[in-house]
Amino acid sequence: MTPTKRSALGIARVDSDGKPLWALVGEGALATMKSDRITTSQLEALPIDQRDAEARVNHVMEALEAYGADIARTPGGAGWLYVQHVPARRLVAQVVRKLAALSAWEPFAKAPGPLRLAPYEGLVGLRSSSSREYRAYTVTWSGIAYLVGAAALHNPLRSAQLRNLPPALTAASVPSPAPSELPVSEVVALSWSSRHAATLLPVLEELARNGRPSLVVDLATDPAERCPASRVAGVNLCSPPPSLFDLSGAVDGLRPQDDGPVVRVDEHELRLARLLRLVSVLLETSGGCTQPSWRSVVRAETWLDGVLAAVRPHTVLVSNDTSPLGALAVHVAERHGMNTVHVQHGAWTAESVAWPALHSRDIVVMGERDLPLAKEWVRHPDAEVHVLGQPRFDVLAGLGRDTQRRYLEHLLAHGPRRSPARIAVWACQPFGPDRLKAQADLLLDGLWQAGSDWGLVIAPHPAQSIDVFAPLLERHGRPLVAVADPRVGARGCLAGADALASAYSTCGIEAALMGVPVLELGSPGERTLGLSDHGLARRCSTADDIADALVALRGPHPPADRAATDAVCRWRGDSAAQVACLITRRSGGHAMHSHHINHDARAAESGRPQGEGVPVR
Repeated sequence: MTPTKRSALGIARVDSDGKPLWALVGEGALATMKSDRITTSQLEALPIDQRDAEARVNHVMEALEAYGADIARTPGGAGWLYVQHVPARRLVAQVVRKLAALSAWEPFAKAPGPLRLAPYEGLVGLRSSSSREYRAYTVTWSGIAYLVGAAALHNPLRSAQLRNLPPALTAASVPSPAPSELPVSEVVALSWSSRHAATLLPVLEELARNGRPSLVVDLATDPAERCPASRVAGVNLCSPPPSLFDLSGAVDGLRPQDDGPVVRVDEHELRLARLLRLVSVLLETSGGCTQPSWRSVVRAETWLDGVLAAVRPHTVLVSNDTSPLGALAVHVAERHGMNTVHVQHGAWTAESVAWPALHSRDIVVMGERDLPLAKEWVRHPDAEVHVLGQPRFDVLAGLGRDTQRRYLEHLLAHGPRRSPARIAVWACQPFGPDRLKAQADLLLDGLWQAGSDWGLVIAPHPAQSIDVFAPLLERHGRPLVAVADPRVGARGCLAGADALASAYSTCGIEAALMGVPVLELGSPGERTLGLSDHGLARRCSTADDIADALVALRGPHPPADRAATDAVCRWRGDSAAQVACLITRRSGGHAMHSHHINHDARAAESGRPQGEGVPVR
């Protein structure tokens, strides 16, 4: 989604009885002023310490929880901040970054003072994003002024772009029967993204082959994120009522009128009641499955209650138990006395999660390096962490390298033009357009320097709109550039590549496991997958770095050793079977061993019995 162009504003100093006062003014007026001044775009570009910012986000979230976590609860007792912590935290992060930028501006740091807002500007708006569905909410600069005390007599909570958003569309993959009509199943799995489906279906199919039926609840509201029907008998699929995520409306209690309690962020005093009013915009706006409104959450809890009561599973299986629907599902499952299992679907770093919290009883992680993070993030008192790899990586060994190579060559060959001799694949993330352009320029300049025999295939992220790549295809000269079909994605073409480039797409791990050279894109201090720390990638911050890495690929490169890949992902081709075995053991003490598990002795090299958990407490 790309929001409408924001108004051009700046901040300037105006004197009020000899005291410093800062005001938001239009850029036109800003140019004629002689006092200290800066545009908001320049202000937002100032460098800030990310670690300090994260600590301040934690501080504000703790204050917000103490102030208002109990204001609204679902009928089943789930608090609004427990369920909606991720979208609320992301909004708070935007507030903290803007306050930090204001403090980093030297004129304001020398003479801090009140900030006067721009009349009639909405207080909550949207940032640019290349995601099709996810809404990147932010607080406008007038919203910042409001949070630190400015009167907002004529400012609506929502910006014009938010007020004019079309309603969220619902895309049910299959008809939605009443919960009472659903088949009794041993496991209920929840999916609302293609990555969840690809992670969970191999596990459910393994269970079904051993006579253990399951039900997938497909909550996706983006058609491209639907869970496909399994070809294995015993894996059933259902969707909620189509109107579940179309519900908007006010939430009682989330617009308090008091203005007393504050939380200090550097020299700023942030008013908690006002912050809660701005957060209420997210909770009252229908945003699909990734950011459901509070009314949708309440309705979803009732529907899930009915599903679990009718289906009577012993386990609820998820690939995300931190964002709203996952946190809600685990809460409902716990009330029904069911075990909860979380299977890591993407790479983790200490900075990669919106909220470092895992709520399930059993946590399945990809590699040894994920173990300390999982143990730090778990919230369940009896949580155990299991290093079992990634079920959707089981199929990597069977990918057709020659077929994928032909696909890449076909994309880059048009008419009489031959495809380049060497092809790089760029596994994208749904960043904002500016960041995507910066990465594209870096990569294309490096490919150009490496020589005319390189071409680039862009593999969009599954949740990404491909429209953002149109300017790259219009770039004249080499390197040749093409965009892969989103339904193919990086997984569908990386095996045929000579190199894969990415900031932190999980496809970087897949490429490393298959021996495809990986380039990690990121300036110093910018997070990546960290594969270079294990000798599985080359870190590239400049075009020269990329060119040097690509030139080096012309020579032989030794395969990665098992210890390095195991640190990132345990890969034996049996992860789905291992997770299925874990679920079966938890089902009631029946220690069944699947005939499909690969009992290769190498699987026990870590010294931990396969499937055995590491108690966290």
